[in-house]
Amino acid sequence: MSKIIIDIKDLKRNFIVGEETVHALRGISFSIKEGEFVTIMGASGSGKSTLLNQLGCLDTPSSGEYLLDGHSVGDMDKNERSTIRNRKIGFVFQSYNLLPKTTALENVELPLLYNPSYSMKERKEKSQAALEAVGLGDRLYHKSNQMSGGQMQRVAIARALVNDPVLILADEATGNLDSRTAYEIIVLLQELYKKGRTIIFVTHNPDLAAFSSRNIVLRDGKIIKDSLNEKIESAKVALEKLPKQED
Repeated sequence: MSKIIIDIKDLKRNFIVGEETVHALRGISFSIKEGEFVTIMGASGSGKSTLLNQLGCLDTPSSGEYLLDGHSVGDMDKNERSTIRNRKIGFVFQSYNLLPKTTALENVELPLLYNPSYSMKERKEKSQAALEAVGLGDRLYHKSNQMSGGQMQRVAIARALVNDPVLILADEATGNLDSRTAYEIIVLLQELYKKGRTIIFVTHNPDLAAFSSRNIVLRDGKIIKDSLNEKIESAKVALEKLPKQED
């Protein structure tokens, strides 16, 4: 029986805008098991970003319950949420969020700096191993301005992996990339999924649902579809079918 990583029950999030109450999430419930690759989709205003902030422990619900790896997020204070974010979640953002003028190795080490259980030597070893795992073993000391967009996103994925999180949370992680590079990143995520990683990919691109194991669609703060993908397409095959880029 697979372990439940995320368990959400009747989650609601309201915002006060002027004199109006905006119901961004209207009673959402779902659970995600270890080893699933889930795409969360929806148009602008559907509640995707609000849900992402909840899943990433960046915000707390107005009501309802969120358990992350068995821990109740709603009962935590700001510092406890910060700790669980660092230990349990690996984030991958659309804009990479790398520190400029800093090497790939130093960027990947960042989450470990906040974890006192690792020595300096262990931090470096784990960071190097994470970069090698995403195919950047030869780019350890390259800085952001010496890398392509795809390489920077690989650094971001290595940084997400380095702390051995229970969940990789990707927010429009291919949004700034050309088609070929985007597929290369999906190939990498599929490889991580095959190794048993739990991945949530928040995106507005419906084409990406074909490469995940499950698809959740939001509209007006509610789930309108939650379906398993019976036939997961290979991003590697899709990449090979793309026309070759000219130099």
